[in-house]
Amino acid sequence: MKFTHLFGYHGQTSIRTEIVAGITTFLTMSYILAVNPDILSQAGMSKESVFTATALASAVATFCMAIMAKLPVALAPAMGVNAFFAFTLVQGMGLSWQTALAAVLIEGVIFILITAFNIREAIVNSIPMSLRYAISAGIGMFISFIGLKNAGIIVSNEATFVMLGKFTPAAVLAIIGIILSGILMKKNVKGALFYSIMACTAIGIPMGVTLLPDNFSPVSMPHSMAPTFMQFDFSQIFSVDMLIIVFVLIFMDLFDTIGTLIGVTSKAGLMDKDGKIPHIKEALLADAIGTTFGAVCGTSTVGSYVESASGISEGGRTGLTSLTVAVLFIIALFFAPLFLLIPSAATTGALFIVGVLMIGNIPNIDLSDISEALPAFVTMLMMVLTYSIADGIVLGMLSYVIIKLFTGEYKKISATMYILSVLFILKLILG
Repeated sequence: MKFTHLFGYHGQTSIRTEIVAGITTFLTMSYILAVNPDILSQAGMSKESVFTATALASAVATFCMAIMAKLPVALAPAMGVNAFFAFTLVQGMGLSWQTALAAVLIEGVIFILITAFNIREAIVNSIPMSLRYAISAGIGMFISFIGLKNAGIIVSNEATFVMLGKFTPAAVLAIIGIILSGILMKKNVKGALFYSIMACTAIGIPMGVTLLPDNFSPVSMPHSMAPTFMQFDFSQIFSVDMLIIVFVLIFMDLFDTIGTLIGVTSKAGLMDKDGKIPHIKEALLADAIGTTFGAVCGTSTVGSYVESASGISEGGRTGLTSLTVAVLFIIALFFAPLFLLIPSAATTGALFIVGVLMIGNIPNIDLSDISEALPAFVTMLMMVLTYSIADGIVLGMLSYVIIKLFTGEYKKISATMYILSVLFILKLILG
């Protein structure tokens, strides 16, 4: 009875099955413990502090999912949003990471409110499906590009802007990681990306890429979050830039989370006969709480992970699966030296494979309709070419509205899209 009451019993399962499923999910998504600190450190944040924030925010958000929504879904700082935080907001727009962190906090609070007042459907329905798929695919391409750039596989060039870099030890290690990740994924190895990162970290030692300190120990007490804890800068809170940034963060978080929840609950057979997700409000609230708590600790937006499907494949059906993941994230806090040892080149394979998986949405775009295909293509292409997720979204949405207006399909444009278009045009004019 306690098992049923606390975690939501669904069909045939057992405590052992749920725990094994939780371990599987954790191994599959634990690459975020290496990747997230690496990405956010490029925004000037303390890598050690971000690691602690990542593990703690993931644990709290996943615990909320276990207890409130009772679903076998785990959460952690979202891939794509962390890239948006570091490379668009900080490096691209020149914001301080403290200002970007303030935007994440505001987004988390607003997400809590729109969930509590049941207005999330209005936001979801306001964005055309083709753009939703394009944004997901574009972010995947952008993440892959970042991985290649960080490893030196792709470098800048005055004549052609980008070109193939030299085969340095770091570049070679990254290529090994990409190939190894692909092989392990093809063989359906649980935790393929995690194992690939660990293997490349070890291979990188004799190559001189992984720098092993003297008297290295993989275990230590958790690092302090003081460098990032509550480090907010609200000085630009009322600017047009901040308004657009917060919207983009909400948009990315909401659609990513809903898409993931639909995918994993469908795979688990947890949807009801009308196709509705059980405890959807509680699941979104867990996500929003995780984002708000994560911002306080010092990390980017927290979201539901599609890697939860690996645990579901092992039989996970209840909140006990996600509770197991939460506990493992807490344990991971004590293995910070191991995760922080991992060089950027060793995470390239994970970034590249995540990109490959995210472009799977492209076939869902109606490419036979140029008014749908062109804005989608603009969104994907411009994310990479402008090195900005936000610019890709802005240009994609503007092109969608303009084409629909001048082809007589203005009724397909929501009021929200019109309002956003005006704001986007003001943003482009004002710089």
